[in-house]
Order: sequence, then structure tokens, then C-alpha cells
Amino acid sequence: MAAYRAALEEQTRERVPLAWAMTQTNLGSAFVRLGARESGTVRLEEAVAAYRAALEEYTRERVPLDWATTQNNLGSALWRLGERDPNAGANYLQEARDSFQHAWAVYQDAGMSQYDSYFQQQLDNIETLILSQSDERAER
Repeated sequence: MAAYRAALEEQTRERVPLAWAMTQTNLGSAFVRLGARESGTVRLEEAVAAYRAALEEYTRERVPLDWATTQNNLGSALWRLGERDPNAGANYLQEARDSFQHAWAVYQDAGMSQYDSYFQQQLDNIETLILSQSDERAER
């Protein structure tokens, strides 16, 4: 983490916006890895914040595949948050679904159909989890 934070001080958004965005994405991925080992949500929330920061520079118009990859990463982090937070889980899962759909659209536009089954599986899994959590809330 310290290395990424140091890189962000050196590679500022103002000087090198795309390098800054890449570092934010890498920081987000590191937070996801840490968050996977912990039971809480703090690291995953930090990952989401880092990915969202990266998306401020990684726009669909400017760098569509980087944007799509970061949307995919954001979707994965939101999915994990949705699994862990029973109160806000549905919101996280809906955001995850949106992120995966946005990413998939770019891959489809780029003719990268080899990712279709991956994204379809992600979306199916999220829908299943949304329904499961909805059923659990209804039972309470």
C-alpha cells in the first residue's frame, strides 16, 4: 500500500492523469486482496473508492478498454461488499451488476466475444445473490 500511495504522490493526477488512474486501479486491486482475507468491509470500501477515482480519468471515451477493465474490477469489489453487508447488500449488488454490464458492453463493442460467458456468469451469479438476499429479508 505504501508503494502505491508514494506513487500517487509522485504521479499526480494533474501531471500524468492516466498513470495516476492506473495506480489507483492497482491500489484498488491491492485493497480487494486484503479485503478478501478480512471479515470486515473497510478494505473493500477503500477498493471501491480507488476504482471510482480511477474512473474519473479512465473514461469510456478516452480509454475504453481500461475503463471497462476498471468497471469489471469495481463490479467485483462491489459484489464482495454485497455479500458481506446484509443491510446495504442489495445496493452494492445492483451497482456491481451495472458495472459488469457497462464493462461487457465495451468488450462487445470491441468484438471481444470471448468474454461473453464470463460476464453472463457474473451477472447470473449476482442475480441469484440478489434474489437470495431478498428472500432472506422477506423471511425476517
